[in-house]
Amino acid sequence: MANVTAAMVKELRDATGAGMMDCKKALVAANGDMQAAIDAMRKSGAAKAAKKAGRVAAEGIITVARDGNKVAMVEVNTETDFAAKNAEFQAFAKQAAEVALKTASNDIEAVKAADFGNGETVAATLTALIAKIGENMTLRRVAFVEAQAGDTVGVYLHSNNKIGVVTVLKGGDETLAKDVAMHVCAMKPDFLKPEDVAADVVEHERKLQIEMAVKSGKPHEIAEKMVEGRMRKFTGEISLTGQPFVRDPNVTVGQMLKEHNADVVCFKRLEVGEGVEKKQEDFAAEVQAQIADAQK
Repeated sequence: MANVTAAMVKELRDATGAGMMDCKKALVAANGDMQAAIDAMRKSGAAKAAKKAGRVAAEGIITVARDGNKVAMVEVNTETDFAAKNAEFQAFAKQAAEVALKTASNDIEAVKAADFGNGETVAATLTALIAKIGENMTLRRVAFVEAQAGDTVGVYLHSNNKIGVVTVLKGGDETLAKDVAMHVCAMKPDFLKPEDVAADVVEHERKLQIEMAVKSGKPHEIAEKMVEGRMRKFTGEISLTGQPFVRDPNVTVGQMLKEHNADVVCFKRLEVGEGVEKKQEDFAAEVQAQIADAQK
């Protein structure tokens, strides 16, 4: 077997854009033959997929898998909404959620490394799909929830498959838990309850409100008293139980739950492309970029 050097790995990486470990494996398999390694990576799609890895993937779908009191959601991204509607992509995303459910972890790397059910890892299967469909794709996030025995689980997947929510309640039934999940989908709370709002968030808002009151002409001591009421409103607006219930804004979610002898334990919400900076391109430039890529 030929000795595979770091220089050889670098050369192959420069030629294909693939990761170092993938390049090393290809060189070992090719017995040090650089061209054979390149050819093998092109055939497997590894080189093609690597070239697309730098492109922004902010579209995609959320998929959900459930087994009793266990639920897993995954976010799988594509570059375009068109690719997100591809049947093979959707089948991959659905199976990825099933794998995440079996993995029972919130660690996305653990899900990527798990067996997809075809003898390959989830990551390797996605690499092959990238090469086939021709867009960069990422398995970006996973949310796993396991409710305690006796708790009620609610699952809501929005009709466009762009937002998924899981809620866990003490008391109530699945219809109530799903209603709360729909509320989370629509209103996007940051915290569970007003008292859960992070101290640094509260302090930052308090200082801001005091400064605004002082600038309006209020004495500092009066401004501090005024702010207390505003802070209660602020923490309520960004917490689930403090928000007006989307189905009946006359009551808060907390009040609605109390009427049903229920309380919320936790929620998890995933929305496609959250926090991903989308690259702005005009249509003509996008078409030209795709033509140039196809000719590579």
